[in-house]
Amino acid sequence: MNSALLLTELNFKAIRSSGPGGQHANKVSSKVVLSFSVSYSQGLTPQEKEIIYKKLASKLSKDQILTLNCEESRSQHRNKELVIKRFFETLKKALFIPKFRKKTKPTKSSNRRRLESKKKHAFKKSARKRLDDY
Repeated sequence: MNSALLLTELNFKAIRSSGPGGQHANKVSSKVVLSFSVSYSQGLTPQEKEIIYKKLASKLSKDQILTLNCEESRSQHRNKELVIKRFFETLKKALFIPKFRKKTKPTKSSNRRRLESKKKHAFKKSARKRLDDY
């Protein structure tokens, strides 16, 4: 993943933010919409594109375009920074491959400790029982 090249491939559009209007709200386009075409990207390898197609399938349009928007701040510039940050976090999370876990058996000592603690607990419970006279 080439971050510098990906930055040049991003498309931004500023639109009016939703929500209640105010003195300033209906005049300013502060909401930022980021769109990124995964299929035409030069900053991603074909393997990375396949992973993104699978993992981000619900966030991609039919044309394989990833769209993110941000309207958290009143400032268009701040929203642009936030949406770029969110874009790279989304890509990193999608491209993250977890470490393979090797299955191992529990050691003899851990098994012994587990059984001893079970015996202590069972003894504690049985000691609480009331003995009836016969």
